[in-house]
Amino acid sequence: MESIMNKVAQALAERRGTDPSQIKAETKFSDLALDSLDVAELIMDLEDAFNVTIDITKVDGTVGDLVRVIQEAA
Repeated sequence: MESIMNKVAQALAERRGTDPSQIKAETKFSDLALDSLDVAELIMDLEDAFNVTIDITKVDGTVGDLVRVIQEAA
């Protein structure tokens, strides 16, 4: 999970212009000021990065949820 978490945090940090160390599993997308379009674009980028299909309906709004869904898809 750690390497997936690091990659997701890095992708979020690049998108939001923030420090990846500030992004934790419990961080909500709303805390990062991400709207649904931002999340959809992020998921498309992560699907390419991890070569998986991410079911966005299983992501409940936190970074940890997204990491879990990526793990399940891998």
